[in-house]
Amino acid sequence: MRTSQALATTTFSNDPFFQRFGTHLPRDLRAQAQGLSWTEFAQRFAPTGGPVRLGSWTSEHLGAGRHTFTATLGLGDCISSASATATGPIAALTSMLFDAGFQLEILSFHQQRTSEGTATFILAEHDGQRRWAMAIAEDCNASARAAIIAGANLLHR
Repeated sequence: MRTSQALATTTFSNDPFFQRFGTHLPRDLRAQAQGLSWTEFAQRFAPTGGPVRLGSWTSEHLGAGRHTFTATLGLGDCISSASATATGPIAALTSMLFDAGFQLEILSFHQQRTSEGTATFILAEHDGQRRWAMAIAEDCNASARAAIIAGANLLHR
């Protein structure tokens, strides 16, 4: 018991997410975040600026598990509308970003509830670069969309 308690202290004491919410980050992200303050962690993994911004977001159910999603995207200095038909919002948003020239592949996806809403962590890749991104929002879909936008911004600076 003493060994597992020491291991837990060593593993989570430098995890800024654990310090703030009492639950741990995904293992690979935890290693990159070790020793960061919450502010440093948020700046590194949840950027609030970048070339991609998400405005409005709507969906229309088509039946058979398919939806048409429509979004307003800020892409650099331009504002544009985008739409995609998909089985879910994550597939739709990544398709919209791909069409706009901001490709990313989601390699790992994690969500967990916190006192501030749903936290989403993604490991995204583009052209051999891999970046973890995070977002916290009121619901799981908004959190996932925000994490994907953060990942696109980290990969396409």
